[in-house]
Amino acid sequence: MTVVNDAVIVAAGLGSRMLPTSAYLPKESLPLVDVPAFIHLTREAVNAGVSRIHIITSPSKDFSTFLESKEHYHSLKPEISSTLFTLDESIKFFIHIQHEPLGLGHAILQSLDEIQGAYLVLLGDNIITDNFSSVRDFTASNASRKLVSTFNQTGLPCAGVYSVPDSDVSNYGVIQLEGQKITQIVEKPDIDDAPSNKVLCGRYIFTADSKDLLVEKFPVNEYGEFQTIELQKHWMNGEGLIAVDMSDYQWYDSGNPLSWLKSQIDYGLRNPDYSTQLRNWLESRLN
Repeated sequence: MTVVNDAVIVAAGLGSRMLPTSAYLPKESLPLVDVPAFIHLTREAVNAGVSRIHIITSPSKDFSTFLESKEHYHSLKPEISSTLFTLDESIKFFIHIQHEPLGLGHAILQSLDEIQGAYLVLLGDNIITDNFSSVRDFTASNASRKLVSTFNQTGLPCAGVYSVPDSDVSNYGVIQLEGQKITQIVEKPDIDDAPSNKVLCGRYIFTADSKDLLVEKFPVNEYGEFQTIELQKHWMNGEGLIAVDMSDYQWYDSGNPLSWLKSQIDYGLRNPDYSTQLRNWLESRLN
């Protein structure tokens, strides 16, 4: 079975919905309470077993500060897990620039000359986690690990899916299932036209054929931002595209201020460092 050695973190978006904040720093740098989103993503990828992390960014963003060891900060606050300041030297990072905002498929393509075999894809403004640990013993999400496990069992491309309220389906790509396999993807349908309440949630495993397909069969000048949707439909019509249900995880989105505010509150209520004090304050404030 092919080993998944690479992860692609897509962080090239303009972040226009997060202005004015995103005019000053990448939205992927924003903390989920006390840990930056980017750290959640990289630690999740490492937890899934990858050794090479590719960051797709834009010319206006700089992630270099995250790629330098911060071990000296650990001496300032030694009770914080050292994994939040540094990574094992065996983990290699690669930076790829998407010079024009031409969609997810075009962004991923910037890294594929450096990747062989199947690879993880993580959208940089989506945190999906089952862990709410203290910074003293920070534990990475198992979301990508679950994808890799499913890929190891099936050998087929995979997509993370998540159950949302019916009222929210029009914001996402909505799927139809037959067993484990995705048989339809409908982009942002009306409630009455949605085939289910399960949506794509920003976690994928793409297989090695994706490069040739994105370049030759589904080029960006013809398919634009729908490149990856057409790519997934191609797999659906072939051997299959496997759904990996992550509805028992928590999904946090830094794509707009309200969703990120809700994320802060929800994560804070689940985090042992803050939950009691935050809950008491909220109850007092709401009363």
